[in-house]
Amino acid sequence: MDYLLLLVGFGLLIAGANYFVEGSSNIATLLKVPPMIIGLTIVAFGTGSPEATVSIIAALNGSAGVSVGNVIGSNVFNTTLVIGMTAIILAVQVEKETLRKQIPFTLLASVALLVLVGDVQLQGDAFGVLTRGDGVVLLLFFGIFLYYLFEVAREGRAEGSVAERAADSGQEGSRKEAVTSGTKGRSSWSKNILFTVAGLAAIIYGGHLVVQKSTNIALAWGMSETLVGLTIVSIGTSLPELVTSITAALKKQNDIAVGNIIGSNIFNILFVLGVSAVIFPLQVESGLMIDILIVIALTVLLFIVSRTQYRVGRIEGSLLVLSYIVYMVYVVIRG
Repeated sequence: MDYLLLLVGFGLLIAGANYFVEGSSNIATLLKVPPMIIGLTIVAFGTGSPEATVSIIAALNGSAGVSVGNVIGSNVFNTTLVIGMTAIILAVQVEKETLRKQIPFTLLASVALLVLVGDVQLQGDAFGVLTRGDGVVLLLFFGIFLYYLFEVAREGRAEGSVAERAADSGQEGSRKEAVTSGTKGRSSWSKNILFTVAGLAAIIYGGHLVVQKSTNIALAWGMSETLVGLTIVSIGTSLPELVTSITAALKKQNDIAVGNIIGSNIFNILFVLGVSAVIFPLQVESGLMIDILIVIALTVLLFIVSRTQYRVGRIEGSLLVLSYIVYMVYVVIRG
C-alpha cells in the first residue's frame, strides 16, 4: 500500500504543479511580467513547490535527511538531467543575462550552503547542522534575489508600457470590443486563480504522502533517509521541472525553459532549506558535503557548456545526462 500511495503522491505533485504553473504563469502574463521573470519566479517557484512542500513537511517530522537530500538531489537532477534531456530534444538558447547574473547567483547560493553546513570541517564540530540562524541567512540571500527580480520586472514592464503606447497611438478601439475584452479578462482571472489554488492544494497533500510513504519504504528496506531524499524523493519532486522545461523548449520559450531550472535551484537552496532550517534545525550528514561540492561542480559545468554560442546543444546535453547517470551510480554504491 505504501508504494501505491507513494505513486499517488507523485501524481498529485506533478498534476498540482502543472495546474499551479499554468494558472500562475497566465496571471503573470495578464500582469505583463516579462517571460524571463515568469520563468525565474512563477514557473520556477511553482515547479519547485513539490520540493518545498516535501522538505518543509520532512523538517516538521524531524526527517532532516529527507529534507536536505531532497533539495541537493533535485538540484543535481535539474542541472543535469532536465537541461540535458531538454537540449537533446531541442537545442536550448541561453540568454546573456542568465550567464552573467543568474547562473553565478546559483553558484553563490551553493557555496553559501557549503560554508553554512561545514561545521565539521570549519569548526571541528561532531556533525554539521543547518541552524535557525543559518536558515535566516539563506532567506536574506533569497530576499536579495527577489529584489533583483523585481527590479528587472519593473524595468521590463516600463519598456512594455512604452511599446504599447507607441503601438496604440493613432488607433481607436470600439466600445463593444473593450467590453468583450473586459469580460474575457474577468473570466481568465477566475479560471487562473482556480487553477492556482487547486494546484497548490494537490501539491501540499501530495507532498505529505511522498514524505510519509517514502520514509516508510526507506525503513523497510534499511535505506537511510538521506539516500531516499537524494534519489526517489528528489526525482519525483523534480518531474514538474522536467515536463515544464521540455514543453517550454518545444514552444520556443527558452527564457522559461532555462529560467525555470535556474530559478528552481536558487529557490530550493535559499528558500526551501532556509524555511526548513528556521522551522527545525537540520542535522547534515558529513557525506552530503561531497554532494554539495558536486552541485557546485555541475553548476560550473553548466556555465561552461552554456558559453558555447550561448546555447546548450545535443552534445552538451548528452554530457549533462551522462553526468547524472554517473552521479546516481555513485550515490547508490555509496549507500
